[in-house]
Amino acid sequence: MKRILFLYPVKALFFLSSMGMIVCATAVAQEYKYEIGGMAGMSMYMGDVNQTKFFQGWHPAAGAVFRKNFNLRWALKADLLMGKVDGDTQNTENVFPANAQISFSRNFYELGGQMEFNFLPYSDKYAYLNTSKTAPYVLTGLGLTFAPGDDRAFLGLNWALGVGIKYKIRNRINLGLEYAVRKLFRDDFDAPGKADELNLNNPYQFETSRTKNNDWYSTLMFSVTWDFGPNKKNCNNLE
Repeated sequence: MKRILFLYPVKALFFLSSMGMIVCATAVAQEYKYEIGGMAGMSMYMGDVNQTKFFQGWHPAAGAVFRKNFNLRWALKADLLMGKVDGDTQNTENVFPANAQISFSRNFYELGGQMEFNFLPYSDKYAYLNTSKTAPYVLTGLGLTFAPGDDRAFLGLNWALGVGIKYKIRNRINLGLEYAVRKLFRDDFDAPGKADELNLNNPYQFETSRTKNNDWYSTLMFSVTWDFGPNKKNCNNLE
């Protein structure tokens, strides 16, 4: 009986030690804490003159990306992006007041931040954790979009939602392909002209904002990033 009572704390200590080793291994599994690099691809517009075609009227886009890797699954990404969008009522089936024909074109700049979740533990090391050099992921976050105009500049928040895939081509070098849409909370992204002329900012003259069609834009970007900032965490220092 005394032996059985003695084994309980021994088993409990063994279990806690094993759990501590697992937690510790996971904590140090991310070899580098940060990534930095560039991206290039294309940007597209969706709004009053394009409500269904995701890849219509694409233009070149480019930017810089910084990523903070918390562990093998979660990361926080910041991007600085520039691109161009345009639209033309001749490319839509919508009928506007007085059958007006309207077009626009403008450059935009974005400063954004998104959380990413990898569906697979992403690394080219630590095979005992079933890591993968390729990892699909999803992202969501907020950003700030600025677009100069002929008469009216645009400045507003965007909400990003997207999917992507990462591939570690070699130690410390990552390739990525990502598609994301940004919902804007205003309807004048496609209205860079003068306020008193017919444009795509509420072209039907709705009185309430709830019936207006807020604008969107999307990006398809290829990225190359470099890992830096070795993770020096260990079992005695998990901060």
